[in-house]
Amino acid sequence: MAFNHYAKIKRILDQQPSDWVIKIINKPTSASKFNGEIVIYPYYYRIFDNNDKPIKYCKFQQIERLAKILGVNVQDLPIINNLE
Repeated sequence: MAFNHYAKIKRILDQQPSDWVIKIINKPTSASKFNGEIVIYPYYYRIFDNNDKPIKYCKFQQIERLAKILGVNVQDLPIINNLE
């Protein structure tokens, strides 16, 4: 089975209190696909705990994939839009 970063995020969030939030970070980032292709994203998402501290390993680019693995709609995720 291939490594799935989103499944790891789900396991981490399952152990967190439920009042975490997702912030959009307005900085470019990149990710490698399994075929070696590099994809550039203009921004990324980061999950923060209830003390406004980033949760380790909870940085990602595709909000739809996170919603799918959590079993919720994107609109139901606690997203704070910090894009300027």
